[in-house]
Amino acid sequence: QVQLVESGGGLVQPGGSLRLSCAASGMFFSIAVMGWYRQAPGKQRELVATISSDSYTNYASSVKGRFTISRDNAKEMVYLQMNSLNSEDTAVYYCNRNLHGVEYWGQGTQVTVSS
Repeated sequence: QVQLVESGGGLVQPGGSLRLSCAASGMFFSIAVMGWYRQAPGKQRELVATISSDSYTNYASSVKGRFTISRDNAKEMVYLQMNSLNSEDTAVYYCNRNLHGVEYWGQGTQVTVSS
């Protein structure tokens, strides 16, 4: 059974940094595409970043250059390093696993950027 558990969210001032973590359980982690998505109040869930099994990365244009996604297959972990945060980054961040079109989601972690 696949489970994804996010952690690392919280309140941060504009310009600050946070590192989100996603602990994954279940088979075939190393070959799954992992990703981070976010949903702000009143908005649809949107892609933040994805990382393939061979660590090819893809980013939303709004976070490119500020966020970095990474994975540790041995620990079955996915990370999202977020720098230069601004108020538009405020959202619930979700970890996603996609293996051959079958998706799983974590419960989400709140990130609030405010002074």
